[in-house]
Amino acid sequence: MDKNNLNPMPELTLGPCLFNWSESDWRDFYFKVADESDFDLVYIGEPVCSKRLPFRNAVLPDILDRMESAGKKVVISTLALVTTKAERKCLAEQCDQDMWMVEANDLTALAFLKDRTYVIGPYINIYNEATIQSLTSRGAVRFVLPAEVPAKTIAQLIKAAPEPDYELQVFGRLPLALSARCYHARLHHLSKDSCRFVCDQDPDGRDVNSLAGQPFLAVNGIQTMSYGSQLLLEELPSLAKAGVNAFRLSPHTGDMLGVAQAFRAVMNGSIGAEEARAKIQDLMPKHAFVNGFSHGVAGMQQVSDPLGL
Repeated sequence: MDKNNLNPMPELTLGPCLFNWSESDWRDFYFKVADESDFDLVYIGEPVCSKRLPFRNAVLPDILDRMESAGKKVVISTLALVTTKAERKCLAEQCDQDMWMVEANDLTALAFLKDRTYVIGPYINIYNEATIQSLTSRGAVRFVLPAEVPAKTIAQLIKAAPEPDYELQVFGRLPLALSARCYHARLHHLSKDSCRFVCDQDPDGRDVNSLAGQPFLAVNGIQTMSYGSQLLLEELPSLAKAGVNAFRLSPHTGDMLGVAQAFRAVMNGSIGAEEARAKIQDLMPKHAFVNGFSHGVAGMQQVSDPLGL
């Protein structure tokens, strides 16, 4: 059976906010998403730093109520690096609730998700069909593939294991790695335990230059990210044909709803990829856009050739 015939139009999803936005900004952003956007699915949570969780949890019930009133489908995103008993307890509570599906970003979550269905997030390294099949048998119904997986490999994985849904980030800085140390605290000569939440000074992450002065990475608390922002537009038809069921936008400051509208217009054929790219560049002028990983080259490159799937 051809799964593409069952779901010819991939979903447009909004990934969890990865940055340390203020409590009010975080709440207002999701209120606006609930009221004004047409995302098919919205991920909400704190994947990066558990120290931000008290601020998120203070407004999360209001956000979830707003999403429910707006008829939005929601998935709760969990921490991607679980290292303490407190983090493990929080993870268990997130997985134990029955109202919302969970995106597992650390394998620790699987111990709390027995007999449940869940999403495997991009922080769990999935590179072969045997792993996908094993996790599918344990309840995984969707895989958000790691950023560095080339499109040709994605097509091969889906062909070999077509049962679950597959999601791929197509906009925003890419999550690359996590560390037990906090880069932002270290930059400000602070310890991780007394960081003063200085990562809030960089609401889209802090650029990192090479010794030669070339920007090539970004840091976000304990997280290493790409300097360039993923922007896949011309690639969308090939990815959809290969079986990718959902395209994820990662939240940044700026007009995310405008970015979503541009993607939706490309997906339904209202405008071409070139026109959408120009619109998004106008909306997000500070972003340097890249697409290298999907084309099987260095992620920081911008490739104009078709995917050739």
